[in-house]
Amino acid sequence: MFYRPEDGHGLPRNPFNAIITPRPIAWVGTRGKAGDNLAPYSFFNGVAYVPPQVMFAPTGRKDSLRNAEETGVFSISTVEHAAREAMNLTSGQYPPGTDEFALAGVAKADCVTIPCPRVADAPACLECEVVEILRLRGRDNFLVLGEVKGVHLRDDCLVDGRFDATSFGALARGGYRDYSVVREVFEMVRPGEG
Repeated sequence: MFYRPEDGHGLPRNPFNAIITPRPIAWVGTRGKAGDNLAPYSFFNGVAYVPPQVMFAPTGRKDSLRNAEETGVFSISTVEHAAREAMNLTSGQYPPGTDEFALAGVAKADCVTIPCPRVADAPACLECEVVEILRLRGRDNFLVLGEVKGVHLRDDCLVDGRFDATSFGALARGGYRDYSVVREVFEMVRPGEG
């Protein structure tokens, strides 16, 4: 099968998200004039090591985007399997000013390096300063780039000095309504690394 996106795919559901899978989930915490906000984004990833930088890509002018524009900061917490229902609850469309931390019963803590909330008991959290917000092609597509200014790691997620995604069952997004859990990892050495 081949199709051009502008011509349509002819399938019951768009396969685009299912092709780009699994995707890590950024549980984005922000604070704005209307209060605190927490929302998941699966168009998320790391984009640079030094300095460490990440991106998430909201569709639409949601609270996360507005708050990041307003304050210049955001946090990204990882999502563990045990928090899947709370994460899903925070993905709903709620009126501005709704505190999704409270709505979903998610423990909240203040970040250390930025004036922003984070998921208190997340396996890991990245405290980020906005580097740039780009408007992408299409209707209401944005890319938020941030530099990591602080990193929280939950002690039980460190195994033999390594952050271990299997220790907490890292949650990932697939296509359609699909999710997956990291339960197994394997190591490969790049050529020349010995």
